[in-house]
Amino acid sequence: MSKLFGTDGIRGIANQYPITPDMITQIGQATAYILKKRKHRLRIVIGKDTRLSGYMIESALVSGICSMGTDVILVGPVPTPGIAFLTMNLDADAGIVISASHNPYQDNGIKIFSNGGYKLNDEAELKIEELILSQKLPTLLTNAENIGHVYREEDASGRYIVFLKHSFPANLNLEGMKIVLDCANGATYKVAPTLLKEMRAEIIALNINPNGQNINLNCGSLYPETLAKKVVESGADIGLAFDGDGDRLIAIDEKGGIVNGDKIIAICAKKLKEEGRLKNDTVVTTVMSNLGLSIAFREMSIKNVTTKVGDRYVLEEMIKNDSIIGGEDSGHVIFKEYHTTGDGILTALQLLSVMRKDKITLSELTKVMKTFPQVLINVKVKRKAPLEEIPELKSIIAEVEKELADKGRVLVRYSGTQSICRVMLEGPNKSDTERLADKIARVVEDKLN
Repeated sequence: MSKLFGTDGIRGIANQYPITPDMITQIGQATAYILKKRKHRLRIVIGKDTRLSGYMIESALVSGICSMGTDVILVGPVPTPGIAFLTMNLDADAGIVISASHNPYQDNGIKIFSNGGYKLNDEAELKIEELILSQKLPTLLTNAENIGHVYREEDASGRYIVFLKHSFPANLNLEGMKIVLDCANGATYKVAPTLLKEMRAEIIALNINPNGQNINLNCGSLYPETLAKKVVESGADIGLAFDGDGDRLIAIDEKGGIVNGDKIIAICAKKLKEEGRLKNDTVVTTVMSNLGLSIAFREMSIKNVTTKVGDRYVLEEMIKNDSIIGGEDSGHVIFKEYHTTGDGILTALQLLSVMRKDKITLSELTKVMKTFPQVLINVKVKRKAPLEEIPELKSIIAEVEKELADKGRVLVRYSGTQSICRVMLEGPNKSDTERLADKIARVVEDKLN
């Protein structure tokens, strides 16, 4: 068996290894078993997004967990961060999300949260894998009298909505604001419109009719163009685009401009600093964040800690640096004073609260940072040799960096999941940026194929 867990849980094509009913049952069994050292009767929360395969995977998980004598609480379609919250709120021993985030509907996966609402650590994941590999699971099943019960929590969304409201200033509401939502036919399709209506906003909701196969289909945070048009056409104040499992946000300003994670982080960090609430004046971002963000932070006297791509690495650095805000340019933002993981709806509320407090448009707020033109070229490679050991690549990168000086930067790295080398370059203008990125990409293609 190959390694089950990637950087963000287990993911693959539904009905192909490892997302098969028999493997999912074993994952449920192993997860329940490693929790058994706790003395009380165990219970695990299970939620999902809107994919067709969600029912199949849910049933297999329930079967595996109950066969170990552990109870299950089903909450249905709820955003991934909602499961993290509900795991704590319902005093469960773990929470499992069935989702493949922003991927197409054919994919699915599993993310596991600890009872503290944090994603399962590497050690626990390794224990699950080792237990499955040992083939001992059939000998560890509970007896007939102790098989787990299954309950359904009917008010899961309501609990989550109350939690989200508590992150918004009590003296403010959204009355008079027109907001266009794109729920990606995913897990936010009920929660987001309900919450914002209750907060008195005028709502236009798009992609709220999931059919199991239309999640993320030319909509949501990966495809914000249609939302941008709707915002301008309807004269809305803002557009909010979530991904399939609701842990990301991409916003649209009133002019149709796309506001990515970098700009959202810059806006919120600036406000937190002005209010004296930016703990240690520190923000954590990844190496993929735009150079303009680090320059903006320098001008604001904010320390910027960077880490490799992945929200788990962002969170690790936030904990290490005692920072309350961090995230990725993809729109995955963590507000640690409110939650243990990235939450698209919560991020939207923080952005809306800044607009309300400052009483200015989102396009004005985005002026907090200047975005450098960025080019990303994905080069398919046949091998993944250490990049630092390729003299020709080192030479061309040094040449490009010298030409850019302090007006840009170069990042060349392998994809963690595909046979791809990513060449990312930021520069002073689009034409030079494209020219220089292409120079490096040609060397990568020549030397790694």
